Amino acid sequence: MPVQKLKEFLDSNNVRYVSIQHSRAFTAQEVAASAHIRGRDMAKTVIVKLDGEFAMAVLPASHHVDFDHLKEGTGATTVQLATEKEFKDLFPGCEVGAMPPFGSLYGMQTWVAEALADNDEIAFNAGTHTEVIRMSYADFERLERPRIVRFALVGA
Repeated sequence: MPVQKLKEFLDSNNVRYVSIQHSRAFTAQEVAASAHIRGRDMAKTVIVKLDGEFAMAVLPASHHVDFDHLKEGTGATTVQLATEKEFKDLFPGCEVGAMPPFGSLYGMQTWVAEALADNDEIAFNAGTHTEVIRMSYADFERLERPRIVRFALVGA
C-alpha cells in the first residue's frame, strides 16, 4: 500500500494523523531516532508465520518478539519468523521492511503486543523508509481490530 493509499484509507475513516518525513532509516530504532520518536511509541511490524500462515506481530521498536509467548498467546502450533524473500511480494507498493501495521489490508491477522496497546499514540512506517505516520492507538485499534497478546520483551 503506497503512502498515498494509506493516507486515503485513514482520511476516509476520519482518522487524525501526522505525517513525518525523516532521513532514510531501516531499523525501527533508527526510524524512531530519525523521526524524533521514543522507541516505545514506534510500532515495528514483524512478519511471522503462524502454522504456516503469514501474520503481523506489531510491537514497540524498543522491544523484541518472544516467540514462545507469541506461540502461547496465538494458540499456534508453530511460529516462525518470515524471511524478507517470503513476504516481499505480499505488500505491493511498500518498500521491504516498511509496511504499515494494517494486516487486514493485506489479508492477514494482526497481533499487537500488550506493551504497545497501552500507548495513547503510536507511530509506524508508512510504506517507505523515509516517512512515518503518527496517530492515536485508539484509532488504530478501531480500524484494525488487532488481537492483543503479551509477546514483547524489552530490549531490541
